[in-house]
Amino acid sequence: MTPKRKRLWLLLGSMGVLGAALALVLVSLSDNLVFFYSPTQVAEKSLPPDRRFRLGGLVEPGSVTKEDQGQVTRFRVTDTRRSIEVVYRGLLPDLFREGQGVVTEGSLSAGGVFLAREVLAKHDETYMPPEVAKALKDAGHWRDGAKK
Repeated sequence: MTPKRKRLWLLLGSMGVLGAALALVLVSLSDNLVFFYSPTQVAEKSLPPDRRFRLGGLVEPGSVTKEDQGQVTRFRVTDTRRSIEVVYRGLLPDLFREGQGVVTEGSLSAGGVFLAREVLAKHDETYMPPEVAKALKDAGHWRDGAKK
C-alpha cells in the first residue's frame, strides 16, 4: 500500500469515528432537551403524555387552590388566550402568586393536566420567554417594564 493510500484510509477512518462520536452526542442531548411552550402552543401541538417540557405564562387570578394539607397546589397557567391546569406537589417559591409570571417544568397527563415537577416564579413579565411576552403584548397585558 502506498503512503498516499494509507493517509486516505486513515482520514476516512478518523472521519467515521468522529461521525459516530457526533451521533452519540446528539442522541444523548436530544434525550435531555426540554422545550418551552405557552398554553396556546400546547393546545395547538399534539404533545404526547409524559413528554417533558416547560410551560410558561401567568398564574390565572382566582385559580390557586391547595389540597392534601397544603402539600398539593392546583392552579391555572394562562397566556390570556388559553389556560392549562397545573398540579404541583411541594413548596412553591416565595414570589409565586396570582397574576405573576411562572415557568413550570413537567409533563401532561393523559387527561390534559400539567403535572409540574418544578415551579419557577418570576417577579414580572420582563423576564418572560419571548413567546409568552408576545402573547401578553397581543392581549394588552404587557407593561413594558414601565412603572405606572
